[in-house]
Amino acid sequence: MAVAPPALESLNARIVACQRCPRLRAYCAEVARGRRRAYADCEYWGKPVPSFGDTNAEAGARVLVLGLAPGAHGSNRTGRMFTGDGSGDFLFPVLHEAGFASQAKAVSRDDGMKLTDMWISAVVRCAPPANKPTPQEQRNCAPWLDEEMRLLTGLRVVVCLGRIAFDGLLAYAQRTKQMASRARFVFTHGAEYKLPGGLIVLASYHPSLQNTNTGKLTRPMFLDIFKRARKLAGLA
Repeated sequence: MAVAPPALESLNARIVACQRCPRLRAYCAEVARGRRRAYADCEYWGKPVPSFGDTNAEAGARVLVLGLAPGAHGSNRTGRMFTGDGSGDFLFPVLHEAGFASQAKAVSRDDGMKLTDMWISAVVRCAPPANKPTPQEQRNCAPWLDEEMRLLTGLRVVVCLGRIAFDGLLAYAQRTKQMASRARFVFTHGAEYKLPGGLIVLASYHPSLQNTNTGKLTRPMFLDIFKRARKLAGLA
């Protein structure tokens, strides 16, 4: 697995050691102990999941993909965002086709996956029961996103996967005094907004099986989001 630049590597190390949410830490550990039958031979990560992405320089990533939280048997098992579950199986082939990912398949944090011009993160870093973190748990995790955004100095576009990620980014913008009100920001698939500081926000449905298996989110719809992100970020 590629190593992040020093400041981001340090941030990731502190995220992995985080103990701010006892309910989430207990749940992740319980899942890691119990495992799913299909992964009985796997050693689960079972800790907060760090971000990953373009490691050429701290300003290397121009596009941030912001998700909700790790999956209990996906990222909580593999230790890498969107790796090892249905959401990642839908996401990475699209990122590969759009020119952001070196390969279409993500199975482990040591599979050789490299991202170019992109960083992948989430508003909550631990797998939550029923995929639903509490508002307080989201607030507990918010400082990690604030620091990450400060370090990603080359960032131009944030693709928010789902409403919680969208709301989490707007909360970041309010915490950092980039805007006073979020009234004009409405979550719909394909919605596009520009924050006062110049950062562009793209909204997308989350690539969960609930959305992809029902056709609410299709591959062409998803690919269009990342093609648009490339254009807005000024990437060839």
